[in-house]
Amino acid sequence: MKITQCLPVVLLTAILAACNGPAGELVGVRKPGNFKEANPYGMVFIKKGSFMMGENAQSAVFNQPDNIGMRTVNAFWMDETEVTNNEYKQFVNWVRDSIAYTLLIRADMQEYALVPRNGEFDEENFTINWKKKVPWDSDDEEVQEALSPLRYSDGMLKTIKLHYNYSYDNLDQAVKYENKFDVAKGMYPEGALARVDTFWIDEEGYIRDSTIERPLKEPKDLRTNKIISVYPDTMVWIRDFQYAYNDPMQRGYFAFPGYSEYPVVGVTWEQAHAFCHWRTHFLETHITAPVHIYRLPTEAEWEYAARGGRKMAMYPWGGNYARDAKGCFLANFKPYRGAYSDDTGVMTMRVAQFQPNDFGLFDMAGNVAEWTSSAFNPAANTYVSDINPDFQYMARKDDPDVLKRKIVKGGSWKDISAYMQCGARTYEYQYESRTYIGFRCVRSFIGD
Repeated sequence: MKITQCLPVVLLTAILAACNGPAGELVGVRKPGNFKEANPYGMVFIKKGSFMMGENAQSAVFNQPDNIGMRTVNAFWMDETEVTNNEYKQFVNWVRDSIAYTLLIRADMQEYALVPRNGEFDEENFTINWKKKVPWDSDDEEVQEALSPLRYSDGMLKTIKLHYNYSYDNLDQAVKYENKFDVAKGMYPEGALARVDTFWIDEEGYIRDSTIERPLKEPKDLRTNKIISVYPDTMVWIRDFQYAYNDPMQRGYFAFPGYSEYPVVGVTWEQAHAFCHWRTHFLETHITAPVHIYRLPTEAEWEYAARGGRKMAMYPWGGNYARDAKGCFLANFKPYRGAYSDDTGVMTMRVAQFQPNDFGLFDMAGNVAEWTSSAFNPAANTYVSDINPDFQYMARKDDPDVLKRKIVKGGSWKDISAYMQCGARTYEYQYESRTYIGFRCVRSFIGD
């Protein structure tokens, strides 16, 4: 009797195993598996955790005391060093070449485009054939004529023409209550508006932009198509320090190979934002698996990473002083009353010249300060969430400058040690570039 009762169960188990799931039941659209995200090249895994966010000591920048509190962040990947000149040049060269390919293709040189499946070429929508080299040194007059918009008469590259065109969603407009999607009606509310910037190139080849409000009918109405020049501002070496002879740095810092492994500077927050978009796009053209986007770190992510897993670390190396027990300086900053060379560097230095913190991150203090994605508000720490805290504001063209301030962390080669504290925060306007501000990217981790 017991054997008879067990037989149907055994048979049912065998049938379910053979069919790989019960028919007619909720089984999901994907077969469960142990997915593991590949380590992004040049990045360090930052495990999830909690830390005390805010200044350890009285702020050296602002009189108002910081609001110190326990915060928690999810896991993410972070560049082990600041983005270097060499890495940023890959972005600049990609933009240069993509413009060159486009000029050649629109000059009826269709061999620089991939042939569409239907065999019909569309000069407005085409795919570049990156395997063919740009014929910069060709003697063909038609080729040189096609590439002439990118060159001066002496053959030098017109760096001011290196424009990157990309788009992103204005999520701040999507989450406005008056723009909340009505699931019952399957539409956005009547009268819903999206306030976005629009960009275009005028007849003289200059970038123009303005802020508009467009009716919100579908998700694409939330998108901003942005155009931005990508070449770093090399004049910052003279502009930031008047009555100083920094002409050699202006001429060679980004151009000369000897500075390849130095952190890129002269880059605005907006250019760093564009770089992150390009880096995501570049990766997606080479892989099929979905990944999170590259982006600038939030202030909380940056500070948590800088502390290296230590909840109350004043500096990334864990101690309360900028020198070790032997008197050696632990970062590139402004020691004493301006003895810049005492820490082995005068201005910027090659990345990763000092020991990393416990997470394996280099130069989280000194060398160059770093852009974050967070907007600056002195009181933000009093009302942000305690899980993945952040204060974001995507400033528009017609917004006042006070809304275009972004948080900068880490201190630089020109700053005293107080600015290098993990909790120290300063700001710069998103359209400004400096000799002492660079950036590094992060990417959210897939999973917990």
